[in-house]
Amino acid sequence: MPALPSFARRRAAAGRTAVGPDSSAGEPGPDRLRRRRGRLVRAAVLLVVVVGLGPFLVVQGVGQAGVVPDPADVSERPTVLVLGAGLRPGGVPSPYLQRRLDAAVDLYERGVVERVLVSGDRSGPDHDEPGAMRAHLLAAGVPDEAIARDDAGVDTHASCVRAHEEFDVDAAVVVTQDYHLRRALFSCRAAGIDAVGIGVSAASERPVKALVWHLRELPAAAKAVLDVATA
Repeated sequence: MPALPSFARRRAAAGRTAVGPDSSAGEPGPDRLRRRRGRLVRAAVLLVVVVGLGPFLVVQGVGQAGVVPDPADVSERPTVLVLGAGLRPGGVPSPYLQRRLDAAVDLYERGVVERVLVSGDRSGPDHDEPGAMRAHLLAAGVPDEAIARDDAGVDTHASCVRAHEEFDVDAAVVVTQDYHLRRALFSCRAAGIDAVGIGVSAASERPVKALVWHLRELPAAAKAVLDVATA
């Protein structure tokens, strides 16, 4: 059999290498697979950032307009809205909630507001946030006729919507922890309330718990935007 020309031999050898019995011709190599996985990971991270941070930035931006850094500068409003923040064993307000209530008492005593609307969850006789909030206000000297209670304020959005629709609140001061304030103002403004707000301390005996509450604002902001969009 005559010998093949050199270029033919090289071509035949290349063909055997590419399509031999154990060949993986047509399949992506390891480097290509790594690059493809890297692109997918980057796309997933970008999606998480857009979906997570987008609503957060919107909520923070809208809410920021109503933040009053110094409580002494709060303009007069008919109502101060105090949002629930949990109870301790025995049914007394948690430290976070006590700070909110004490700020509301200060606003009432200075004549900035005429009434205090306490809004929280009353899921049973052992968990009555509005009742505990009212008792705290009464003990602090706020008269009963100046206190309104909403027993169905199960979350921030519900509290704001009900304040406007059920308690005829058109303008209010919102009192809550500083990390939560902008979201509360976002929800109240979306509900039709001319709201300004003051933030109280979020310091905690358990710093990890405080960190969790701060991080919770990311998904909570997404829910706030969804609540408004689907209302």
